[in-house]
Amino acid sequence: MAVKLNVSKSTVGSWVKQGKLRPHTNAIKPALTDMNKLARVRWSLSQLQPQIADGKVPYQSMQNIVHIDEKWFYMTKSSDRYYLLLGEEEPYRSCKSKRFITKVMFMCAVSRPLFGSEGQALYDGKVGIFPFTELMPAQRKSKNRPRGTMETKAIHSVTKPVMRDCLLHKIIPAIKAKWPVWANKEIYIQQDNATPHITALDPEFQAIANTDGFKIHLICQPANSPDTNILDLGFFRAIQSLQHEKPCKTVDELVGNVCSSFAELSPQTLNRVFISLQACLREILQCRGGNGYKVPHINKDRLERTVGLPNVLEVEENVVREVLEYLQMPENNDGSMYDIGPLSNAFGL
Repeated sequence: MAVKLNVSKSTVGSWVKQGKLRPHTNAIKPALTDMNKLARVRWSLSQLQPQIADGKVPYQSMQNIVHIDEKWFYMTKSSDRYYLLLGEEEPYRSCKSKRFITKVMFMCAVSRPLFGSEGQALYDGKVGIFPFTELMPAQRKSKNRPRGTMETKAIHSVTKPVMRDCLLHKIIPAIKAKWPVWANKEIYIQQDNATPHITALDPEFQAIANTDGFKIHLICQPANSPDTNILDLGFFRAIQSLQHEKPCKTVDELVGNVCSSFAELSPQTLNRVFISLQACLREILQCRGGNGYKVPHINKDRLERTVGLPNVLEVEENVVREVLEYLQMPENNDGSMYDIGPLSNAFGL
């Protein structure tokens, strides 16, 4: 920039400090079709309560929704920043190839925490995090172990049977084991539209979904919409920031670091991401389904210290009415599966 403007680098730095230039880090976002945008609008409306109070419409509490998603966790980053003393030795890190750093895919499941009247966590919302790994015998001997020693290996091809097994034998049992006894037993598991995910009509899922007093449903968020999932919105990043603070050399150590980082995160952190989700849903309505918005900042830390975080956010009544009228236009009737009938009835549309 200094060359293009024909000034010195120090001058550019001064302009940044004076506020004449604004640094901006730009992240690429999923491309959305017109049908994607309409589905996102309907999804955001379906999360609202069908009632109007003081000119505003509140979001649902989302207490009975379990968000699931999968993510690759790498053993280390290709480049990292350290702060060292003047005489401190620089750390040495190595791997066979920077393009093939050891990684493991994890499936994570979280729901909204529940807090008591004094702010104590009655339910932390962390259902579990499950690695896609398998034990396999070593094919060759080495100086570290003889041939045939059982080793933990990452499953690099997560197929539909693998995903079904994780959902039926890990996630659902964990939900039933950790779900509060007083909470609503009708639960919605929200997933994205990845190809390996099973559908709600899967016979094996249907056989186990309505047992032990639970009524569990599978729902899919809109396509190309990671900003509607708690994990993609911020919770995965929080886990990863803690995981990278812990060095590891083996797959077992990587799995242990990710699981311990998941356990260390507080229920308050998870609850704040749910508030961010509702703020994003509100922006989606105002953008008519677009994703060209900044994640809103509502000073959650300050609110938590003073008056307390709101349980739900609200949307202005006129915004909801305008969006409902927008969807009633013939060209915007996409036949989406997301039900907004109760909300439309509440507005007399």
